[in-house]
Amino acid sequence: MMSTRRNFIRNSALAGLGISISVPLIAKNTGSVEAQGKRVGIIGLDTSHSIAFTKTLNGEEASSEYLGYKVVAAYPKGSLDIPSSVERIEGYTRQIKEMGVEIVGSIEELLSKVDVVLLETNDGRRHLEQALPILKAGKRMFIDKPMAASLTDAMIIFNAAEHYGVPVFSSSSLRYIGGMDEIKAGSVGKILGADAFSPATLEETHPDLFWYGIHGVETLFTAMGTGCQTVSRAFTEGADFVTGIWKDGRIGTFRGIREGKRGYGGTIYGEKENVNLGTYAGYNPLLKEVVKYFDSGIIPVTPEETLEILAFMEAADLSKEKGGKPVSMEQIMEKSRKESREFKL
Repeated sequence: MMSTRRNFIRNSALAGLGISISVPLIAKNTGSVEAQGKRVGIIGLDTSHSIAFTKTLNGEEASSEYLGYKVVAAYPKGSLDIPSSVERIEGYTRQIKEMGVEIVGSIEELLSKVDVVLLETNDGRRHLEQALPILKAGKRMFIDKPMAASLTDAMIIFNAAEHYGVPVFSSSSLRYIGGMDEIKAGSVGKILGADAFSPATLEETHPDLFWYGIHGVETLFTAMGTGCQTVSRAFTEGADFVTGIWKDGRIGTFRGIREGKRGYGGTIYGEKENVNLGTYAGYNPLLKEVVKYFDSGIIPVTPEETLEILAFMEAADLSKEKGGKPVSMEQIMEKSRKESREFKL
């Protein structure tokens, strides 16, 4: 899978791309310029997220919380070889046109018409090649889950963002599941551990948890924060159970569901009380954070945390290969740093 992924990116990415990463990157600025307008562009009409975001932003009664941002143009592609995604493009293109959005023929054309970008392509393998011209153009961008189809690609994107002086934000909407804001504000006291669950449908072109399990992993890290040191995974056809041990001795787990009733949620263990998370709150809580970031350039999730989420999922794959044995997160990080040095800006 790794050689296929790397060949895909080498054939697709801009010629001459490269970067060297020695440590996980944390952006230190909010972009070289403030957003010049409210025009939003979408790349990728192979996901329902594109339609949902547009309906909210372009609705006649759009809340003032969305600061007047409107989707004005979209580039449909998008996944190229994942049937479940490709077959959606025609229908979603028709729907978004009905909302007054112009369909363009290239990313370059899109960039000439918009101020900020929602990178919605369902296929994480394409995110690196599609993100680079956006960063080079100096436009702020939200990258929907998964940020990339590998930790290496995500490192390159963040380093390119720093190079061009443009902040980048990526997240699953499950970061904003019901009850999480109160927990993060201290309602349970210090968080001592967490269990999270979500569907974990597999897609052969992506590492196992990147395709859908990322939703529950994002919930887990929202509660636990960074600092995971080792990861072990139990796998069956119907489920995954992944255990992370944090450097301060805390334990966090993710259960990925493929059989039986599916849903999103979890339990947070605090020094004051243990609480169950609420229901999935939909896309709008995430979209509000995206709009705030578009307007201010301030990212609500650090690159460090996003990279650790991806490292956790890659470590889970390696643990599966090793029969469930624990895998070092630092081992995964260092491997991706070395791979990233093959790319030169």
